[in-house]
Amino acid sequence: MSVWTTRGRSDQLALLHRLFVGTVAGAFFFGRLSDVVGNGWRRSWAWVIAMGLSLLGGAGTFALASSRVASQVMPVVMGISRGGGEPANVAIVGEWWQKENRGFAVGTHHIGFPLGQFVGPAIIAVFATQEDWSKAFPVIPLIGLPLMIAQAVLGTRRNQVRVNDWIVAHGMTPPLDVNDDGRMRRNAVAILRDAAKVPNIVRAIFVNFGFLWCELGLTTFLVVLLAQRTDMSSAQAIVASGASGLTGWFGQMLWGTVSDHLGRRRVLLILGLGWILCVIPLLFVTTGWQAWLALLVWGLFRNAPFPVLYSVVLDSAPRQAGSAMGLIIGLTTGLGGAITSAVTGIVLQHFGWGWTFASLIAGVVMAVIAILTLEETVVRAEDAAVAA
Repeated sequence: MSVWTTRGRSDQLALLHRLFVGTVAGAFFFGRLSDVVGNGWRRSWAWVIAMGLSLLGGAGTFALASSRVASQVMPVVMGISRGGGEPANVAIVGEWWQKENRGFAVGTHHIGFPLGQFVGPAIIAVFATQEDWSKAFPVIPLIGLPLMIAQAVLGTRRNQVRVNDWIVAHGMTPPLDVNDDGRMRRNAVAILRDAAKVPNIVRAIFVNFGFLWCELGLTTFLVVLLAQRTDMSSAQAIVASGASGLTGWFGQMLWGTVSDHLGRRRVLLILGLGWILCVIPLLFVTTGWQAWLALLVWGLFRNAPFPVLYSVVLDSAPRQAGSAMGLIIGLTTGLGGAITSAVTGIVLQHFGWGWTFASLIAGVVMAVIAILTLEETVVRAEDAAVAA
């Protein structure tokens, strides 16, 4: 007997594929756009526009729910927002913080992801009990509206100069020259080509894909796993599926900060091992408290590889930060996500949970192998002294 009905599985995968198509388009377009318009504060508007599409997609999905065309198009629009927002935003963070604390900055910036992983399912669980559950589509994207306004108001050249002056006054390294407009006076294809020529960027693609292979594959079926193999109801499983977000914010800040001192590659290797040791126990949970415990521990590792890896990207290609991030997110989150959901769905349906988990762990193993090839971008004081 299959885990899902054929129709249910087909509908969910079709929705995910439309989201991933949008993610690819958004990542490539807005990543390169943020380089073309210029670095630092100039990137703010690329991010605001990308995030504004999530409001449009959510409102359109709710208002045009009965339209078949809208149901096909709006997930793509929301995917464009998802894919386009992150490359620009990560590049912005890297250009507003001193280089010495870049891992901490990107890790702290990304705490919204683990918190959203808990709050999102909790909100969905509430709406799922209501008659008109489709209200979740316009309500959830509205959470980002205050952040968009704040970014537009605070992300100015005047504030960027103040930040850089403070960094210099405290004896640290500013992330950019505010007197250089940072605009890439070349066509978008050339910018992307230059980003792809940086060895660490190519290696980072494989690292990111490996972790996302496991994460996207697992989270796609996590609620089904918890509902089938534990004593939790479907609603309880939905809430529990976001448990890793309660500890994920701390893990990101912790490991991002540690990577500033211990090195990006060393920390990524630790996180890869942590993923393997945390994901495997999920296969054997039988009660709600076991599931919560396993997911809370995984949260300390789950989100942390991404800000650390993104710091590697910012360190390695500062002039093409947006394009490099767009390349990585487009290929791994977009194209990779579509492949992951399809492949793990087939494995789960035909071979069961054991082989599904084995296929997911294989992604982390691939990431660890790719991490070993990364060139370290953090020079520790003791290493510099030895080299001298």
